[in-house]
Amino acid sequence: MIERRSLAMGEVRAESRTLSGYAIVYGAEARINGGLETIAAGAVSESLASGRDILALVDHDASRVLGRTKSGTLRLVEDARGLAFTIDLPDTSAARDILALAERGDLGGMSFGFSVPAGGDEWRGNKRTVRKLALHEISVIASHPAYTSTSVEARAASNELELLRLRLELYR
Repeated sequence: MIERRSLAMGEVRAESRTLSGYAIVYGAEARINGGLETIAAGAVSESLASGRDILALVDHDASRVLGRTKSGTLRLVEDARGLAFTIDLPDTSAARDILALAERGDLGGMSFGFSVPAGGDEWRGNKRTVRKLALHEISVIASHPAYTSTSVEARAASNELELLRLRLELYR
């Protein structure tokens, strides 16, 4: 079963035709189906090392691909904070729509689709910690992310290029 989660907190930047930011922030709590969930540091390490092709999508829609690791148009790097990404956007209607929404501050946030292998999570009461996951995709969410507390702000850069900063805040 593939699960989907929106970004708990982080930022996404748009400069020219590139989006970058964090798709997963480690240790951030999310309210899921009446419980709490966190993604542990290192949860995507094995998935990234496997060389699997991971997609960057719009709204988890496989027909609206923004980039992929196989072609090098999606780059993913795990650091102490979480899973950072950079997407080189194509010249497609989906990517142009995302840039237009980003410039207006109308994007909903980020999300990711994953599955948890046997033994990859731990439950304590209603709190789930995901310690290992298989990442399938990251998604730019155009409208309603899973977390209603997600907010998006856009700011202009000091030069002629527009810089977008999406700050996503987890309801605490």
